[in-house]
Amino acid sequence: MQFQLTLEEGTFLVKLARRAVENYLKDGKVLTVPPNVSSKLKEHCGVFVTINKASHDKKKLRGCIGFPYPTTLLVQAVIESAINSATQDPRFPSLSLDELNHVVFEVSVLTPPQQVEAQNPKEYCSKIKVGQDGLIVERSFSKGLLLPQVPVEWKWDEETFLCQCCMKAGLPPDSWLLDETKIYTFQAIIFEEKTPNGEIVLKEIGGNPCDS
Repeated sequence: MQFQLTLEEGTFLVKLARRAVENYLKDGKVLTVPPNVSSKLKEHCGVFVTINKASHDKKKLRGCIGFPYPTTLLVQAVIESAINSATQDPRFPSLSLDELNHVVFEVSVLTPPQQVEAQNPKEYCSKIKVGQDGLIVERSFSKGLLLPQVPVEWKWDEETFLCQCCMKAGLPPDSWLLDETKIYTFQAIIFEEKTPNGEIVLKEIGGNPCDS
């Protein structure tokens, strides 16, 4: 399956994320899905909204929450993920209205996760691609997810990526080597603001994120 989004559609989603947060912080109300949205934006898709504090060409994470699986209409998932990223990420205090002019929004639309098959766990390193794949590590009731852009931004290799995803799940870093640990990959189409409330671009992280 191949899923594509145009820059116009991506721009709409990023602006929708910002508007949903602004609306919620002002009056506590969840934005309703806009009318006359294209059918593509009403498809069920996984999506994450990332909010980064922008300062002197550097970014610092301010919130990131989303839907790993395609359970919700894309536009609705963007609205809910944006609000939750701004107010419910347990790593940060709730975003304030004053901060809106100092943060940039990033929307990652995900392909459905696919389990990575391997005869030996050590093969996982050769079966994932930094710059293309996002990861989900699952073991028993523990689950961790890292978006495809994360290992690129931190300059991780594949093994470090796997270890960090295990730690995100609250597991020891080498848990990906254990037989009952499940590894999933997914890809993402990513749109981001270059500056707070500024130009929106397709984020290139390497590979071809539109193929799955």
